[in-house]
Amino acid sequence: MTPRAELIQIREGSVTFEIKVDGAGPPLVFFHSFDGLPGWPEFLVRLARRHTVFAPLHPASGQGVESLDDVVDLALAYDELLDALGVGSAHLVGHFFGGMAAAELAALFPARVRKLVLVSPMGLWLDSAPSADALILPPDEMAPLLWQHPGSPAARAWAEEPGGEEARLAVQIAATQRLAAVGRFIWPIPDKGLRKRLHRISAPTLLLWGDADRLNPVAYGEEFARRIKTAELRVVEGGQMWIYERPDLSVPAILEFLREPPLDVRIE
Repeated sequence: MTPRAELIQIREGSVTFEIKVDGAGPPLVFFHSFDGLPGWPEFLVRLARRHTVFAPLHPASGQGVESLDDVVDLALAYDELLDALGVGSAHLVGHFFGGMAAAELAALFPARVRKLVLVSPMGLWLDSAPSADALILPPDEMAPLLWQHPGSPAARAWAEEPGGEEARLAVQIAATQRLAAVGRFIWPIPDKGLRKRLHRISAPTLLLWGDADRLNPVAYGEEFARRIKTAELRVVEGGQMWIYERPDLSVPAILEFLREPPLDVRIE
């Protein structure tokens, strides 16, 4: 199934969000990583069977990213986007850079968040375990860091380019613009003060980390878990992109965590 696509403008049209929406049920907002969201991956297809999934693309050049001062301002923009969508509170799921954005939103606006799932989020820096610089590595060096199995169907689908020179060029330009836009929020290191705000997160939080994550070491998961009082860290078998490579593992883990407890109904 193909999700519907929408364009949402905020701040009197100065910032535009592209957003994909699919499914039915309690609202779930997915924040993608730094490299965009090509297509509609299988794990979102499966999540949309239980939830209304909103997947905004981080604003890029020409969409108002230049007007956003920092990652806090980005989180404020996402708060305004949820208002524009009519979403009062929702489950938030964020991956890598998207995990950083979701954590900022959860820290600044705790009432927005029902439950929070952070998959190998950025936002901290440890001198003892420096994360790889995702902004400068060429694609042939980046792929082995992202994918535990670069030849997997998910990895091949992610790297697939559309047919036709004009379409390929458009995709490459869009990817470059989106990468440059993310650079505004994480360069030269991703520590932009989130560590000072993580204690504000009050929603039940699940941290998911691949044990073979070469881009963002598990040590960061331990640091996030130490700073978020409501957090549980779960380390699974896989790399940075395991939620895409193994939807048979990632989706049940997320859905189990998001499942609401049964109502305590008492018959007198």
